[in-house]
Amino acid sequence: MTTIDTYLTNGAQILSTLPRQPLEHVAAILRQARHEGRRIFIFGNGGSAATAAHFTVDLLKGTRDEAKPHFKAICLNDNIPTLTALANDIGYDAVFSEPLASLAEPGDVAIAISGSGNSANVLRAMVTAREHRLVSIGLTGFSGGRLKDLVDVAIIVPSTSMQLIEDAHLAILHAIFVDLCTS
Repeated sequence: MTTIDTYLTNGAQILSTLPRQPLEHVAAILRQARHEGRRIFIFGNGGSAATAAHFTVDLLKGTRDEAKPHFKAICLNDNIPTLTALANDIGYDAVFSEPLASLAEPGDVAIAISGSGNSANVLRAMVTAREHRLVSIGLTGFSGGRLKDLVDVAIIVPSTSMQLIEDAHLAILHAIFVDLCTS
């Protein structure tokens, strides 16, 4: 078996054994947020930032249905001037928590994406989310890191390969997206 075969086989195995209930729970949370006009804040670092931006686009554009309310999704890692100002003046660990503290209201949703589950800025944002009574969702890998204990719903990809974790996160969010488009 080649390295590519092994990688693809491992990725398929991870997705096939992933518990479905947390994904269905997240889809239900997002449907409720849509119905109630709640904001959905999505964020991550590096590859997880790209996944956060991608899922934001899916929610804003891909779910458009004139018979339903539009999603109010905001990707916190896409505003580079704000992110760099906060990193420079306060510290990188505040780049997601400060916008949440300014923009979020009780009942809004915070979705953190962190392969390790241990990024300081993601963890601090989820503490802020809890303080502001947001519904919190975490996508992580490995054994969940500290993130799993700070969220209402944790989706943990059982892998130690960051590449497989990142691939699974996007597949998971696409599965949730497809569910949102059909319900």
